Amino acid sequence: MNKMLTAKNALIVAGSLLVSAFGYANDEPRSLPVASVVNDTIVDLMDVHNIPGMAVAVSVNGTPYYFNYGVADQEAGVPVTTDTLFELGSVSKTFTATLAAYAQASGALSLSDPASQYLPALEGSAFDNISLLELGTYTAGGLPLQFPDSVNNEDDMIAYYRQWTPTYAPGTHRLYSNPSIGLLGYLTAQRLGKPYAQLMETHVFSALGLEHSYLQVPEDAQANYALGYSKEDEPIRVSPGVLDAEAYGVKSNTADMLAFIDANMDSSAVDEPLREALEATQMGYVNMGDMTQGLGWERYAYPVSLDQLQAGNSMEMVLEANEAEQLQPPLPADKDVWFNKTGSTNGFGAYVAFVPSQRMGIVMLANRNYPNQARIEAAHHILTTLAATP
Repeated sequence: MNKMLTAKNALIVAGSLLVSAFGYANDEPRSLPVASVVNDTIVDLMDVHNIPGMAVAVSVNGTPYYFNYGVADQEAGVPVTTDTLFELGSVSKTFTATLAAYAQASGALSLSDPASQYLPALEGSAFDNISLLELGTYTAGGLPLQFPDSVNNEDDMIAYYRQWTPTYAPGTHRLYSNPSIGLLGYLTAQRLGKPYAQLMETHVFSALGLEHSYLQVPEDAQANYALGYSKEDEPIRVSPGVLDAEAYGVKSNTADMLAFIDANMDSSAVDEPLREALEATQMGYVNMGDMTQGLGWERYAYPVSLDQLQAGNSMEMVLEANEAEQLQPPLPADKDVWFNKTGSTNGFGAYVAFVPSQRMGIVMLANRNYPNQARIEAAHHILTTLAATP
């Protein structure tokens, strides 16, 4: 089985695995609408974008539904299951933001502090006047999307930051950046005095009951780690890079990710200070039209149109510096908000969205990097259809 599954075959695979969805919801009148709208949407999506495998999870009023399609390994014909691990790409930034907010809630740091306060090597640099919050909201003054090719290790990274000069006054423009939020994660670990991966495992993954989320996939979980596929349909996985863990390094499955967004929608069962941290990530700090930048999460007033979501996730928003309005005080973590985050590596594409007031959320994980706009259209269709279902 070394060829791509057709859309028809993908649906057959999905149907064979829908027992896991209905096992949670046999008595729920929404079971059939959830299954039909997800299947109809995702099978077409996979066919159009030549996606080998997808795992999709939907949370409706606290009930989880899981749908699995296609293969995690084309050559071996390994089917996608709820246990399949996918690379999350930049969805990882929501975890970095949670750890930083946890450090603030526990009194270890303040997001309003200058970045150089937590790394002596940065004293006397531009980071004397750039706050941790500005790093987390991509408003440091123009840090680029990626590090230059010359940055290959920690020493190179620190030297790069020391010589970097802002293009814009901090806080005035948003430019989406791995080195920006990556530095926030790095400085958080410096302040807490332990390796970043250990802190993430202890204070976020384990604390939220996420038993199958990793920065480095352990040997006993490798069999569940999907292969990603490049544009040339070659198997590929993410390559190591400076601050990769902090910016795009998490691997997870739909069960863990659905538990994560459920905790974000209702944190009442989460212990302090992590509960305060989750709420802090959802606050609105920087406004750019219809999209407001939270900490990791991006937010839109609900209901939200597809056009608004696609504009907020457009390539112009990713690649260009956009004028930003700092919100003082920040917007609270409201319920009538569509929260979302896209994420990609060379071989994977992810999208996560939730609306607390509707008690609905969706996780879409794929082993191909396909356009963000297509992910958003599919998720918006699914959630708005379910919201309108009696």
